[in-house]
Amino acid sequence: MKITQAEFIKSSTNNEQCPPADRAELAFIGRSNVGKSSLINMITGYSKLAKTSQHPGKTQQINHFMINNRWYLVDLPGYGYAKVSQTERVKWEKMIRNYLRERQNLYCVFVLIDSRHEPQKLDLDFMRWLAENMIPFAILFTKIDKQPASKTHALIQNYTARMLEEWEALPPYFLTSSSTREGREELLNYMQTLLESYQQATSESADGGKPA
Repeated sequence: MKITQAEFIKSSTNNEQCPPADRAELAFIGRSNVGKSSLINMITGYSKLAKTSQHPGKTQQINHFMINNRWYLVDLPGYGYAKVSQTERVKWEKMIRNYLRERQNLYCVFVLIDSRHEPQKLDLDFMRWLAENMIPFAILFTKIDKQPASKTHALIQNYTARMLEEWEALPPYFLTSSSTREGREELLNYMQTLLESYQQATSESADGGKPA
């Protein structure tokens, strides 16, 4: 898939404020400071599309971006550490979970994981929650350029082994770098597959379940 157009549409604090659910949405989420905004900019090829910051917790709303005038890329607030009050964190969590559970056109959630770290309980718990709520997701391991490839490989093996202790099968996962653009083509190809699947499912639903 080639991205030829990407533009910010709006920020929302709840589902009611989001754009009409008339096309596929692919959402990005991860712990604070995992490199989410940089990765979104790398994937789209628009260096200033998502606002980057040295301070965790920069994204505080549900941000919709229109891609190729065809689908929405959604930038969700990070979870975990951020220099905000406990009240604010609770509000973010409620907003995020309501969106993830109720947004009917959400087709996949990309969970960003820093490839330099061992499995974190917060990430594992969040992915377990997605599975329990039957929300499709894939994992994006970020910042693979920050350490030797051998170390990244060992950490990913450890991560997948940890997940297989309680999962029957692993979700799709990709290794990425915002700096070197590694993983971009593989990810775009996967996103194209998701969008084609969404279009087919939508067409079949419109035809009363008959093949398009």
